Amino acid sequence: MSSSLEKLKALTSKLEEKLEQKQNQTAIPTKETAEEKQTPAAPQQPVAVTPATRHNTATQSTPKSVKRAEPESVRQENIDRVKTLFEKLKIFEKSPDFDNIFLYKAMNLSGIGLKEDDFGQVREGKYIQIIAITYEPDKNGKKKAKNISLGYFGKAETLDPKLKNEIIEFVLRWRYEKAFQNVEHYKELIEKIDIPTDSLF
Repeated sequence: MSSSLEKLKALTSKLEEKLEQKQNQTAIPTKETAEEKQTPAAPQQPVAVTPATRHNTATQSTPKSVKRAEPESVRQENIDRVKTLFEKLKIFEKSPDFDNIFLYKAMNLSGIGLKEDDFGQVREGKYIQIIAITYEPDKNGKKKAKNISLGYFGKAETLDPKLKNEIIEFVLRWRYEKAFQNVEHYKELIEKIDIPTDSLF
């Protein structure tokens, strides 16, 4: 009897030990698994997209030139650049007064293409000239177009690429200022008419 009781006690104690071991084994992996699950989550917390993070991301992806320049500021910068090129290209030798160059009706470029299909292409055998166009009355009083050379820069084949770009820029910026003047002209005309109160402008 006593021996069987002792065997049962020993068996019970062994079973209890095994149960404890099993409980410990199941508890330890669970703890480790929980830690493993929490460990990768820790570095992700700062990366979580909060409203502030969204705002910063939007700010970074926004182009620098969000604020548009005022038309008058753009116009003045353009005129300043025209004046610089006016002196650099020595246009003053043919037209001494800078303000008077905007009195011409148009400005063309000989020897270099300005159309979309040939923009910036030099025409071999041609001479590079900046040509201003004005209208003067003939003997019958009719207005006729007159070409005035404002600058001569030699043959197209020998033209320095940097000089070519400056010549093109001068003509384009001159036209840009004339566009501003035309806008002003039509704006003044519109102001002279009676505009209905329900007009969009």
